[in-house]
Amino acid sequence: MGFFDFLRSPDINEGVKQYQSEANAVLLDVRTPQEYREGHIPGSKNVPLQNIEMVSSVVKDKNTPVFVHCLSGGRSGQAAAILKRMGYTNVKNIGGISAYHGKVKR
Repeated sequence: MGFFDFLRSPDINEGVKQYQSEANAVLLDVRTPQEYREGHIPGSKNVPLQNIEMVSSVVKDKNTPVFVHCLSGGRSGQAAAILKRMGYTNVKNIGGISAYHGKVKR
């Protein structure tokens, strides 16, 4: 890991590949419900950042791999930090859907 690697944004395309390869993983979209309806990654679950405490209805086991994304990566970073404080042990911020090159469901 180089000195400036912490400045690099997460790569959502790589993150989605990792999500797809993990058994029982959850792809968590923390954008607003309206943003989610406008287009989301197939298979993702929507729990908006402002309601992140409701995540236990989607991710019951705190050891489940959780891949978190939003529009640009800011809210997903906040959500990932909150989830870790809530006791979730396998959380990864994968960035923003604005950089996603795969299929989006509308």
